Formats: sequence, C-alpha cells, structure tokens
Amino acid sequence: MGKINEDMKTLLGSTIWVLGTADANGIPNAVPIHYAKVLNDSQLMLVNNFMKKTVANIEVNPQVTVSAWKDSTGYQFKGLAKIETAGANFDTALEMVKGKMTPQGAIIIDVDSIYLTTPGPNAGDKVE
Repeated sequence: MGKINEDMKTLLGSTIWVLGTADANGIPNAVPIHYAKVLNDSQLMLVNNFMKKTVANIEVNPQVTVSAWKDSTGYQFKGLAKIETAGANFDTALEMVKGKMTPQGAIIIDVDSIYLTTPGPNAGDKVE
C-alpha cells in the first residue's frame, strides 16, 4: 500500500489533479479535478461533478491513476476507485462544492502505489 506523506499532502492541497481511467477495452480517459482532498495516508477523495465517462469507466475497471504536480515536483497515485453517493464522504463532497454545483458522488481511491513524476533520473521510480 502506498503511503501519502506530508510533502505529498501539501502538494495535493495546492494544485489541480488529473484523474486517469480506462474503459473495458482499455481506452483511456483523463479529466482535471478541482474539488478533491486527501482523506488519510492511503485514500484520496474526488468530487464527481458530471463525470459520465469517468464513472462508466470506474464501474467496469476500478483501476485508476491520479497525477498531481506543482512547479517541477510531481507524483502519480495508483489504486482502486469506488463511487459513493451517500454517507460521510458524500456529505463532505456536498460541503466542498456548496453553492457552486451539486455533486453526483464522491470517488474514493484506495492508493496502492505512488510514483515520482518529478523530472530527473528518479522519474518513474516507485516511492516507498
């Protein structure tokens, strides 16, 4: 399991994320995510605001990736996604976008691995 450390949490809290999914045939899809947060050391939450193709992809293939970077520092988080349309995480999603839009759900990612995307000789290395 990948552990999201404090440096990663700081970076994730200050930038837009990109969520990558693939359909049952392996056709990729990537979307920018503005409303998102780190839930804990091993989970990310993204607010689903009208992500029809993304949700359809997760339903048939829950393996996803999130990429985030700021300046020249970046990470890729890989794991399994699930969609929640009720409960505490969905309530948090509602609060995050209150007065701006109505979320369709919360996408929860259980991070199992993290990779460095910072340019240089260690780019692509798994973070332990």
